[in-house]
Amino acid sequence: MQEISLNILDVAQNSVKAKATLIELAVEMNTAKDSLSVEIKDNGCGMTAETLEKVTDPFFTTRDTRKIGLGIPFFKEAAESTGGNFGITSEVNVGTTVKAGFGLSHIDRAPLGDLNSTVEMLVFYNTHIDFVYRYSVDSEEFTLDTREIAELLEITPEQRAEAFSSPDVKEFISGFLKENTDEINKGRIF
Repeated sequence: MQEISLNILDVAQNSVKAKATLIELAVEMNTAKDSLSVEIKDNGCGMTAETLEKVTDPFFTTRDTRKIGLGIPFFKEAAESTGGNFGITSEVNVGTTVKAGFGLSHIDRAPLGDLNSTVEMLVFYNTHIDFVYRYSVDSEEFTLDTREIAELLEITPEQRAEAFSSPDVKEFISGFLKENTDEINKGRIF
C-alpha cells in the first residue's frame, strides 16, 4: 500500500469483521529516536495459534472470496523495509494487537497519508463500534475517544448511529482531528 493510513484502515477493517466493539489506534512519532510506531488493538474474536502463525503469509487468507491476503504481509514488509519491526498477537475471544515500527526518516518509508480521513471513515461507517485514536509527535499528543463523545452527547447505544451520522457531529469530529493534528504537526509533513 502506498500510505500507512491505508494499512491502518485495512487492519482496522479486519477488526470490524472480527466483531470488535472497541478498536484502539495509536500513531506515535519520536523525532529524536527517528521512529514511527503504529498500533491497532481490538477486542474482537481473535485468532487461533494456527491462524496467527500463517497470517503474515500472503498466500493465506481466511476469506472465501479470494485466495490471497496481502494486507498484513504488505504492512509487515513496509515496516521492515525501513529497518523497523512488526508484530501481531492474538487470543481467541480476547482480541488482536498489531504493532508496526518504522524508521521515521527512512527513504523507503511510505508517507502517513490522510490519517484524519481514515479515522473519520472508520468512525462514521461503524457507529456501533467504539474507537480510541491517539496521535502523538514527541511529547505532544491528543486522543479522540468516541465513548467520550457519546457521553457528551448524552446518547444511548441505540441513538449512536443517528447521532454519529448527523452533520454536526461529523463536523465536530473532523474539526477536532484537523485542529489537533495541525497543532501537533506544526507544519511538518510526516
